Order: sequence, then C-alpha cells, then structure tokens
Amino acid sequence: MVDYSMVPKNKILCVDMKSFYASCSAVMLGLDPLTCYLVVAGNKERQGSVVLAASPRMKKEFGIKTGSRLFEIPQDSRIQVVEPKMATYLRIATEISRVFNRYVPKEAIHVYSVDESFIKVDGTIHLWGDAYTIAEKIKNDIEREFQLPCAAGIGPNMLLAKLCLDLDAKNKGIAEWTYEDVQAKLWNVSPLREMWGIGRRVEKTLNGMGIFTVGQLARYDLEKLEKKFGIMGNQLYYHAWGVDLSDLGAPIIKGQISFGKSQILLRDYKEETEIKAVILEMCEEVARRARTHRKAGRTISLGIGYSQDEFGGGFHRSRTIQQPTNETMELYRVCLELLHEHYTGKTVRQISLAIANIVDDQELQLDLFDTGAYKRRELGYVVDSVRRRFGSGALLRAVSYTAAGTAKHRATLVGGHKM
Repeated sequence: MVDYSMVPKNKILCVDMKSFYASCSAVMLGLDPLTCYLVVAGNKERQGSVVLAASPRMKKEFGIKTGSRLFEIPQDSRIQVVEPKMATYLRIATEISRVFNRYVPKEAIHVYSVDESFIKVDGTIHLWGDAYTIAEKIKNDIEREFQLPCAAGIGPNMLLAKLCLDLDAKNKGIAEWTYEDVQAKLWNVSPLREMWGIGRRVEKTLNGMGIFTVGQLARYDLEKLEKKFGIMGNQLYYHAWGVDLSDLGAPIIKGQISFGKSQILLRDYKEETEIKAVILEMCEEVARRARTHRKAGRTISLGIGYSQDEFGGGFHRSRTIQQPTNETMELYRVCLELLHEHYTGKTVRQISLAIANIVDDQELQLDLFDTGAYKRRELGYVVDSVRRRFGSGALLRAVSYTAAGTAKHRATLVGGHKM
C-alpha cells in the first residue's frame, strides 16, 4: 500500500489539442474540425505517404489515424487530403501557449509536445477559481479564438493529469482524477500499453510475468520489478499507484542519455554507396545535436531496416570506442565498420543512428599519432555556428547533392515536413 499523505497534491492540467494538425488545416479551409473528413498526409503524390493527422470523424468512421498510409484512405468524395503546413502549426501552438500564460506564469507551463501541455494552476486558483474552472476558461478561450477543440485532464501530479486526459477527458472534454480514483479508474486498464509510459515491449515482458492489468502491476512485488527492470521497475510500480514525484516538465531520470536520428527513406536504397551517403548525412546531424549540448559519446549504434519487398527485417548493432567523440567522420568510421560486418546486401528503407554513453565535451585526450584531433573538433563547432546563422542548408557535404542525398531536401522542411 502507498501512503498518499506523503506525496504532493498539486493541481495540474494536461491540455491536449484534438487532432491538432488536422484541426488547424480544417479551420484554414473554413471547415468544422469535429465534423469534417480531413487527412493531413506528408506527400499527396505518394500513395505510401504517412498520415500525420486525421480529423475525429476520419478516425471514428474510417479508422484512419496517425501512422496510416495514404493508400488506406477510401475513395469517398467527402474526404479531403491536404499536405502539412508545419510553420503555421507551430505559430498557432505558440499562440495557444500565450492563452495559458493569461492564467499562470510561464514557469508554470510545460510544453510537452506541439499539441499537448502541462499547466500547474496551484498559485492562481485564488484569482480564477478552482482547477476545473480554469480548465473551462482555457478551453473556451481556445475554441472561441482559434475555433480549435481541446480536452483537459486534471490531476495531483503530471502522471495522473495525463492519464485522466487519455482515459477520461478525451471523451468528456474535461475530467479530474485524484489519488482516491486510482483503484477504481486506473487499475482496470488493460492492455497495459494504454497506460502512459508503457510501450509494447515492456507490456510483452510484463505479460510474460503474469501482469495484464495496472492493478496487477500495483500489487506485484516491488523487489522483483526492480530486479527485472532496474530503476524503471520502481517507476512502473509507483506509477501504477498514481504516484509521480517529478517536478513540472522534469524527467524521471535527469540528463540526456543519448543523441539519435531515425529516417524512413523516400525510396528503396539498393546501392551500398547510396546507403553510405545517407549514413554520412545522419552522422553529421547526430554529431551536431551532441555538439549543441557540448556533449560527446562513446557508444555508437547503427540500425538498418530492410524494405517490405525484402520481407522486412534488418539489424541494430552498437560499438563502444575508447575516446568519446562528437566528430562526424569518427561516427561515420564506426558506422561503416558496423555496416560492413552486418549488412547483407538487401534493399534498405530505414536507417537509425545514435550515440550514447554521454559525457561532457570539455576535455580532449591528446594523441602523439593524431595531431589534427583538436582542429577537427573545433571545425565541427565552426560549421555549426555557420548553419545556425545562415540556415541548415548553408553548408552541406558533396554527397547531399547526389541522387542519394536527403539533407538538401530536408533543409527545406520544418519538423521533417513541408512548411
């Protein structure tokens, strides 16, 4: 049993914009987001293009949702397919954050994603009314000013606010959960992946342990969970009881543990030289992300996903090097080693890359046989500064101008999609 008298009892709102991309596009076309049949797809010209968002009616009546493919959309005259306007979506999201700022200070707002935010209202209840009243005011402001629908879950911490949103408020508009609601409203949840923070892999492992509901997870032996999952086992146990001690916006485990990038290619890549070109571009991006945080890593991972024409499959392998690095060509060297050792010559459709085992990039181990290490390291930071000032496409490697390159095209996108 958990003693709820010892845990924080805040008033936190989790506000979610319903089908945000689709709703924004609907409003721009003069349509009602809740009644129209609209789909936002990455590229209307490619039948395999991924659906980025679908209006509520599309989800309910046709089963089309985020992640569906364009060819799955039925031929129906009521359905409109539009391409994304990412820059516009981001501007609208910024304006919605300003609505939150009318009721709470900026430090009480945590933007979790472009369409979802946490808002701590404890300090302004005496000004605006209780948490439910504040949620109503925010919801009404957004609907009146932007014509966009939203929902809000209210809880004593971020976890319960999010669970209340996903499992209750999305159907009602606004709902509130307390610790007293955990056993009645949370413990019956099954399958486990419906609970925030539990993915399919963890769910499969828990199922193998005989755990199929959140209630079973809450009553499981804590020591056994910690032995199986480490610190994550402790988190799973207390989350099942609705306990979350993290501060607004703070992760359970602080600190960046890796930097990575995953890319689904626009076409099948059959030539090894083309695959290497994309890997080099991705090494450049991952190295840049690490340098932005003044970090370096020792463990480099490469993942290759084969095309459906090859019946899927692929590999994901890692290698740990002696000296931490954030140099593009050093990452590329290790990735080539992994590629040559594990690539079977099949057609490639997806590539992922990451560096982990992260340390601060404050020191450099000198090597008598490598006198250019310092210059290469500083060159990376100089290239980053040029790109920050003049845009990501200001400096590109020669491979980006070949038929295999993707960086030149992606430099024109926002969040991987059209502006």
